[in-house]
Amino acid sequence: MCDGDGLFEVGPGEKKRPQGPAAAVGKTFRAFDPHQVLLLPPSLDDWLPEGHLARFVADLVEEVLDLGPVLADYTEKRGYPPYDPRLMVRLLVYGYTTGVRSSRAIERRLADDVAFRFLAAGQEPDFRSISRFRRRHLHALADLFTQSLHLAQTLGMVKMGRVALDGTKLEASASKHKAMSYSRLISKEERVEAEIAALEAKAQALLAEAEAADEAEDQTFGVNGKETDLPAELDRREKRLARMQAARAQIEAEAADKARKHAEDKERRRQERADSSDEQAVTAAGQKAAAKARPKPKAQANFTDPDSRIMKNSDGAYIQAYNAQAVVDEEHQVITAADVTTNPSDALNYTSMLDQSAANTGIHPKQALVDAGYCAETNLEAAKDRQLACGTDTFMATGRLAHDEQGPPAPRGRIPADATLNERMARKLRTKPGKAAYSRRKAIVEPVFGQIMTCQNGRQLLLRGEDGARGEWRLLAACHNLRKIFRHAGTTGLATLTG
Repeated sequence: MCDGDGLFEVGPGEKKRPQGPAAAVGKTFRAFDPHQVLLLPPSLDDWLPEGHLARFVADLVEEVLDLGPVLADYTEKRGYPPYDPRLMVRLLVYGYTTGVRSSRAIERRLADDVAFRFLAAGQEPDFRSISRFRRRHLHALADLFTQSLHLAQTLGMVKMGRVALDGTKLEASASKHKAMSYSRLISKEERVEAEIAALEAKAQALLAEAEAADEAEDQTFGVNGKETDLPAELDRREKRLARMQAARAQIEAEAADKARKHAEDKERRRQERADSSDEQAVTAAGQKAAAKARPKPKAQANFTDPDSRIMKNSDGAYIQAYNAQAVVDEEHQVITAADVTTNPSDALNYTSMLDQSAANTGIHPKQALVDAGYCAETNLEAAKDRQLACGTDTFMATGRLAHDEQGPPAPRGRIPADATLNERMARKLRTKPGKAAYSRRKAIVEPVFGQIMTCQNGRQLLLRGEDGARGEWRLLAACHNLRKIFRHAGTTGLATLTG
């Protein structure tokens, strides 16, 4: 006879025993029956240990986070009922905290991971539902960052005594091989336009020939089945040409915008030196510069993600990426400001990031540490003004030291009256207080980027477009803060807030 599955033969009355050599002694083992039928349905709550991160996320979503912006987006009563937003937020927050960010990966975990099954209460939304929810409510999910920051502040985890500002390059959801330079775009456009013209002429000739041969029987673009794929080939090339024209227009618009801003800033500085103010002259200078602007031949645009740019990462490799910025508080490495830009340079983000940090927390930091990537004359002037206005003392590196290179000795005597802002900042960082403060920069911000890249699998973005990249980076920052809160307070900390 066979067993229940009909796979292995078993003799009558024969008892199945474990394969392999028998135990050395007559040992009694604990009862084990894989086919035991459960009299009552199992509780997932019993399978998850106390103090688990999933329990923290469940309590957080249920009792603490404000999901009003998500719920407000549901204005239509008709249609098939969607999944509960609490369920979807649970899955995304836990997934982005533990490094399971792909909607397909989350769907797989719902079948074989106890924590995900606990958060979903046994339901199994497919990857399309998860992906659509994330894209539809991305702005509301990104706003969880400010909620996580305020929660950390309430728990006393943010002091704003010393913060560090830095940037990191995040790989875009696009290949750099799908980018094309401006000079190549022009030559390719001309070639594709010529190919389209030739194909259209060929299609017209074939159509006329087919109609003349047998108008009643053959109304296609070929005769005897030949050249039937010509319209599809023509459509493919026309779509390719449209993408190339859009990329060219994007590069030209960016060049014009850059020239306009540069000309306007130059005209404003000229008026400041002349002690005058004429906004019309500023606008006219910008428009004139924009009309004359021409993109650089090597300026590139990507067909897959047009907002992303070719950037050099910390390893010296050129990747298709976004520039992610973060301000981190020293006390518990909580992120107080997070943003994404399409400019590879960090220098443009000094003022905006510190302003965002102050707006998010309501407090200006006493010290701000930034590396040499932010060193520019405008930022040195802004740092001087910021110290006078809000008391933030900035320590900004004016150059990079090679590996194991020792900096110059601490200066002696008074600062020369004619010293530039750059020289004054360099002298400041060579003093004992300056060295002691700036030495903390890496220890504050670099571990945060490392934790996001490894624990949260955040090296590459999944969403395309600048808005998608910014929303996902802020969601990653929110989940980083929530992980810090969990390590610091756990569920007991949440209980004190909700109690």
